Amino acid sequence: MPEETTRRTAGGFYVGALTEEERRRLARARRVEGLDEEIAVLRMCIYSVLEEYADDLRELLPPVAALARLVALRYRISPESKQHLADNLAGVLTSVGAAMGLEGFDDAAA
Repeated sequence: MPEETTRRTAGGFYVGALTEEERRRLARARRVEGLDEEIAVLRMCIYSVLEEYADDLRELLPPVAALARLVALRYRISPESKQHLADNLAGVLTSVGAAMGLEGFDDAAA
């Protein structure tokens, strides 16, 4: 097997900078297909952000926007459907804010 192919198979250019645990995770990550795992991890991150910043839902905007982009990419939905998804996500955030009794969200859910 040529040396270049062997290096690529063994971990690629960056493998020397990785710990043994990171190399194992990289090997597992290479076997994952699609975006489902990334979407699930992002949902977990959103949950963590919500727990930590429950009083400032603006902190949720970047991860929720990233989730919307990933879901849109995953399902390759039309621009109209993307807007519908964004509107629904905004509605969920508004409902969460109202349910938590956050200022500015109590009238928005009505």
